[in-house]
Amino acid sequence: MSSRRHRKRKLKAEINVVPYIDVMLVLLIIFMVTAPLLNLGVDIELPQSNARPVEQKQEPVVISMNSKGELWLKLEGEENEATTLDNLVLKVGAFVRNNKDVPVYVAADNDVAYQKVYDVLTALQTRANVPRAGLMSQPTGNVKK
Repeated sequence: MSSRRHRKRKLKAEINVVPYIDVMLVLLIIFMVTAPLLNLGVDIELPQSNARPVEQKQEPVVISMNSKGELWLKLEGEENEATTLDNLVLKVGAFVRNNKDVPVYVAADNDVAYQKVYDVLTALQTRANVPRAGLMSQPTGNVKK
């Protein structure tokens, strides 16, 4: 028998990056699909008014109501978040207890039923102990379409 020649194979010191690229592409697709779903603002059409703009010493709490009557809450330094009336009362009540002089405004779409706006204002005063809540409006002539 002839003696076999044993060759030492050189080891390749490579990292297979294909699985990493696959994962990155999947993450890219996920982010591209979910990015449009993030609602950074609430699309509302405020009623017109001749009222003067109010000077703000601190950022107000803004409760937005779109034309469907859905509630959105924007607290100081946070983004708008969809909420329910009960959750809104809890969060605004806790925030106002810690920040007594913070202004609270309701920005309701022009098409929202008056009763829904009234219900929110009543809940803010009776359940969240907000001493004063204002209504936001669009200055006359600056209507957004």
